[in-house]
Amino acid sequence: MGILVSIIVLSVLIFFHELGHFLAARFFGVQVDVFSIGFGKKLYSKMIGKTEWSISAIPLGGYVKMKGQDDTDPTLVSYDNDSYNTKRPWQRIIILLAGPFANFVLAFILYLAIAGIGVPKVLPVIGEVSKDTPAFMAGLQKGDRIIEIDHKPIAYWEEIGKAINESEMPQVLLLVERGNESLMIPLTPKVIDDTNVFEEPIKRKIIGITTLGETVEVQFGVVDGFAYAWDETLKASQLIFKSVEKLLTGAVGADKVGGVITIVDITAKASSAGITALLFFTALISVNLGVLNLLPIPALDGGHIMFNLYEMIWGKAPSEEVLYRLTMGGWAILFGLMFLGLYNDINRIIGG
Repeated sequence: MGILVSIIVLSVLIFFHELGHFLAARFFGVQVDVFSIGFGKKLYSKMIGKTEWSISAIPLGGYVKMKGQDDTDPTLVSYDNDSYNTKRPWQRIIILLAGPFANFVLAFILYLAIAGIGVPKVLPVIGEVSKDTPAFMAGLQKGDRIIEIDHKPIAYWEEIGKAINESEMPQVLLLVERGNESLMIPLTPKVIDDTNVFEEPIKRKIIGITTLGETVEVQFGVVDGFAYAWDETLKASQLIFKSVEKLLTGAVGADKVGGVITIVDITAKASSAGITALLFFTALISVNLGVLNLLPIPALDGGHIMFNLYEMIWGKAPSEEVLYRLTMGGWAILFGLMFLGLYNDINRIIGG
């Protein structure tokens, strides 16, 4: 069941990406010959107008084949009025940007749906207080609810660590609700060595508490829902861009690159955790797909955008030989990344 859900999720994300290209191409009068979900042998196809809509056997991608554009051989061009090649560079750039843009829009819609369904939030109620920690020595107890930190309201558990680590003072002041009492408790957080999401060493302040695990479903109104969806889409985009930057600079090792097996595994786990978890993960993968397609690698949208920017600046397109060599090099990079992801996935499975 998990594999089926993963295929459906990937197919939906690919469909929206290619639909963005398709709609922009048709807007500028470009003939679209093929709209395919998947690669390889065609399992189903149907001609609608002048476009062949198809589903292919390998559900790991998709493509829109426009008249005059062929990524497998960039020298195959057409100069008819309804060809991709006859459009102005800025028009081609919009067609190319429309795919990733559709993925960002889809992520926004998914986050908006989550806002309507209800976002699960952990309440700031203390579960356990570790011995010999700042919280233990200050007298915090199980069941205490943290209301404020340094006079900043605390509504959810996730805000506690952020408030403590953003404090510029060595000591923080907690307003705690204990039964019918409100207590002001000062304490000095302990600084520890830790790692961030990219496994880089960092310093972090802790006070030595864990959550009781009480949760609440937070539903947003229309205006707040749009604000939430925008913030989450922006945060996801920044995370993916930062991840790519860390990978390129070597701050994150190549062994952290995941492949299709990882995507299928996490999608299956997300689907078993409920619709909200599945929507969260689908939105993140949608943003990931949009960001990665903007990378300036020939054969990706970002690579084609670079070619068109070159033409806008210099007044002429790169030579056919240069286009061919760069595109083939781009495919080599993409296949290399795919095999790297698959290799890492297999290593994770073998290593447990």
